[in-house]
Amino acid sequence: MRLTLLGGGGFRVPLVHSALLRDTHDRRIDELVLHDVTADRLAAIERILAQQAAGHDAPPRVSTTTDLDAALEGADFVFSAIRVGGLEGRTADERVALDLGVLGQETTGPGGIAYGLRTIPVSLDIAHRVRRQAPAAWVINFTNPAGMITQAMQTVLGDRVVGICDSPLGLGRRAAHALGLPAEQVHFGYSGLNHLGWLQRLEHRGEDVLQQLLQRPELLTFEEGQLFGADWLQSIGAIPNEYLFYYYFTRDAVAAIKGSAETRGEYLLRSQVEFYAQVAAAPERAYDLWTAARRARDETYMAEARADDEERDAEDVAGGGYEGVALALMAAIARGERASMLLNVRGRGALPGLPDDAVVEVPCTVDAGGPRPLAAVPLTGHPLGLVQQVKAVEELTIKAALEGDESLALQAFSLHPLVDSVTTAKTLLAGYRARIPTLDRVFGG
Repeated sequence: MRLTLLGGGGFRVPLVHSALLRDTHDRRIDELVLHDVTADRLAAIERILAQQAAGHDAPPRVSTTTDLDAALEGADFVFSAIRVGGLEGRTADERVALDLGVLGQETTGPGGIAYGLRTIPVSLDIAHRVRRQAPAAWVINFTNPAGMITQAMQTVLGDRVVGICDSPLGLGRRAAHALGLPAEQVHFGYSGLNHLGWLQRLEHRGEDVLQQLLQRPELLTFEEGQLFGADWLQSIGAIPNEYLFYYYFTRDAVAAIKGSAETRGEYLLRSQVEFYAQVAAAPERAYDLWTAARRARDETYMAEARADDEERDAEDVAGGGYEGVALALMAAIARGERASMLLNVRGRGALPGLPDDAVVEVPCTVDAGGPRPLAAVPLTGHPLGLVQQVKAVEELTIKAALEGDESLALQAFSLHPLVDSVTTAKTLLAGYRARIPTLDRVFGG
């Protein structure tokens, strides 16, 4: 089977390759095509993968190309992991907002809207090319903001586009581990949107044990307990996705980010430039250099949400990520191996209170026919209101990008719960247009 990875010169590509190397099934990916717009980065990643594959029997054949149509031709699966505007765009997403005292973050708040506006047109072009070059392919979307981009691509490819994220699965696993339960024996009653969901049930042998966890000191031993604090989690009776930190503790997050020497995007941009330069200077050490750089990136993830003396949980760093989710999804579809997964799909009524065609993040059953959402634990109270508001913002952003309509984009910024006035929204939109050429071009700039 042939897998095409868009954004193939990206830093996280070796994680996907590593997951493919661990797959020993007869029906597995035997050809990996990497596509990127930057030939130098493709060459660096190709070198890393070659070293990573050393000692493995029958690793997938790897090829690279900057020709998108050629990359897509005949693909069985397409991974979309692109970053329109590069990390330079991400630093602008963060800084334009922070300069106004507003949260500056890649997927949450105004930064996520800016990222979506410039990414949607490119993702739609990819979707049209997939329909032409590989009409039977399944598209697995890693590109952020994952829910928004998945919903936009589905306007062209329908249910053959599936969004994935490792964050809700990681939350469920950590909660199960805190209770001493094997994750594979626990059903995660999680529902919401990408980066905006809550674990409301934790079912083991037919019993909901989440409330036991909320009342026990073990709550503080894992990532979300440390992020939100036991008193707040006990108050709301659920465990939020880690990205809810930006909503529940907005002032704290803004202050922490502004108080840092650099934003996450600035750190990644600096470390990425250093990394690719190191690989170019010492190609024989490419894989070792990547391993060291990856460890540093993982350990500093969401550092603004932790105390200065608080380190990220070691098991959380070592536990793998979205590449494992992607491999499980492909296996279920390609081999008919029935699986239960948390995915971003059209809700079709699975999450009451949202349109049927809205992409939501809920438990799904997956087999050769693809994912099917299961009835999710309903959201009520403030979680439902927040999800409805953010989904309305996502849909405005998609429409603004499709139509090149600046007034719709202004509405999206203005109505986001993390933007406090229309005046601020106008300044945000003007600032993003001035700093990010790919976004400005959406509106004819």
